[in-house]
Amino acid sequence: MDRGPVADTAAELAPRIEAAAARRRRELVDRLRVLTSLDAPSADAEALAATADLLGAWLAGLGARVARHPTHAGPLLEAEFGPPADAGDVALVLCHYDTVWPIGTAAERPFRAEAGLAHGPGVLDMRGGLVGTLVAIDLLRELEALKRPVRILLTPDEESGSADSRPLIAERAREAAVVLVPEPALPGGALKTSRKGWIVYRLLVRGRAAHAGLEPERGVSAIDEIVDWLLDLRAVADPDARTTVSCGQLRGGSAVNVVPDWAEAQVDVRFIDAVEESRVRAAFTQREPLRPGAGVEVEEVHSRPPFPRSSETAAAAVRARSLAALLGLALGEGSAGGVSDGNLAAAQGVAVLDGLGPEGAGAHARDERVEIDSLVSRTALLALLVAEL
Repeated sequence: MDRGPVADTAAELAPRIEAAAARRRRELVDRLRVLTSLDAPSADAEALAATADLLGAWLAGLGARVARHPTHAGPLLEAEFGPPADAGDVALVLCHYDTVWPIGTAAERPFRAEAGLAHGPGVLDMRGGLVGTLVAIDLLRELEALKRPVRILLTPDEESGSADSRPLIAERAREAAVVLVPEPALPGGALKTSRKGWIVYRLLVRGRAAHAGLEPERGVSAIDEIVDWLLDLRAVADPDARTTVSCGQLRGGSAVNVVPDWAEAQVDVRFIDAVEESRVRAAFTQREPLRPGAGVEVEEVHSRPPFPRSSETAAAAVRARSLAALLGLALGEGSAGGVSDGNLAAAQGVAVLDGLGPEGAGAHARDERVEIDSLVSRTALLALLVAEL
């Protein structure tokens, strides 16, 4: 929704929000500590349910109208604040609460805050942004500044492709005036106003086993077949079009002296637009085995559409920069090669501002950390955008 230039009410509200966020600094760190104490790996429904219980209780305590949607991946939480969503002008906030870290990581590498940084598994991707979202909504309630309907989706499967969450994400995005995604910010705090699309392919090759020394001619090597496929598929990459192809996993065979009768690879492909997506899909699916007797299956494991910088998103970014300036923040923007649930929302034609979470470093790495000052300032920014964007 176009609200025109930054209104006097926004200029008056910004310093109140900034002060309220500063008062919540201790709360932000404490909530982040509690959340980070729970392991929540994608695909572990039991662990995810325990985390969903905590988040559901927090949301209810903030006065949210909470719905818990069961999925195969784990509970999908939907929370509503403010007027009823059917009143229109809905702000949708997309968060995920699953992490890439296995059970036991929270005990092995517990949360700690020191020298202005919060460390721990998932603090950057994306527990910092999640905690900031909850506190942002609560401080708007405290300031009696929550005048529009707000929906928050907390999904359990973003890190594994959002297969179970994507129908509801798409439905709620179509109903929204703007979608805010508190994933980690780009370096320097810039927004992500475009992202590449993503497909993960599994190649499964069947060959024929034989003794590698006595009668290798009777065999059909599945490993030779898959290696030749991967060499050919490298040509799908196009640096000029910013399309990348990366084989991240490769395995096969049963013993060194046996012609391998099976091989499997998983290939990650990234692209910037629908034209490149179409070319990639054709290159992977419109192929035949190279060897007589070999069989090849190509399976799409995960995918997300590209998230281009649309005119709606560009206009929202301009407005967001004006609002951020009221908080003393210089809000840049850029593109990301990674994906998020923002890709799924952008495909519905709605304005999407991604990368609204705090700054930090080490996402998906053992040295993952969040800048606490940034956690506070991005909480204030989220609150102001929810209220005035």
